Amino acid sequence: MVERYMLHLGNDGYSRTDAPSILRRARALTGRPVTVRDVRVASAHIELDVTIPDGALPGTLEALEPLGGTVDTRLINEAEIPKEDAIREGIAYFNGERFWECHESFEGVWKGCYEGEKDLVQGIILAAAGLVHYQKNEDAICLSIFGRALKKLARCAGTYHTIDVELLRRRLAGMIRSGRISTFELA
Repeated sequence: MVERYMLHLGNDGYSRTDAPSILRRARALTGRPVTVRDVRVASAHIELDVTIPDGALPGTLEALEPLGGTVDTRLINEAEIPKEDAIREGIAYFNGERFWECHESFEGVWKGCYEGEKDLVQGIILAAAGLVHYQKNEDAICLSIFGRALKKLARCAGTYHTIDVELLRRRLAGMIRSGRISTFELA
C-alpha cells in the first residue's frame, strides 16, 4: 500500500528557479519505490508532493535531509471537513504559501457552495493554482490562471469570511498588468 504526503522541508536559500533541479535531486535521493511527483519552492519551505510505501515516511525524510530539515508532513486524504473549517484551513494554507493545499481545501468548499458563491470560491482556487505555478517558476502559466481567476471574481464583492474580495481582485489585476508576481496574504 502507498500513501501520498505533502512534505515541507526548510528552505535554506533556494529560489523558485531551483524547483526543477530540486525535483531531480529529490528523485535521486529517494529512488524507488518512492515517487516524488512535484516540488514547489516557497520563501520559508520547499514543498514536495510524494507517494511512498506505507511505513516508509521516516526513511524518506532521512533520505531528503540533504535538501533541508523537515518542517512538517501531511498525509493527503479525501476526508470531508465542515465548510467553515475548510475555509479557515484554506486561508491559513494560502497565507503560509502552501498554495496546493489551499487549492485542495477550497475545492472541498466549492463542492458545497450555493450558486452565487461558486464563482467566488473558484476565483480563490484559481488564484492559489496560479501561485502553485509561480512556485515552480512558471510565470506565464501563473498569469494566465490569474486572468481566469479575475473572470470568476468579476461579479463578486465585499468580504467572504475574512477575505477582502476587491483587494484580491486588485492584487491579481496589478500582477497581470505589471507582469511582476509576488505572494501575498489572503486575509
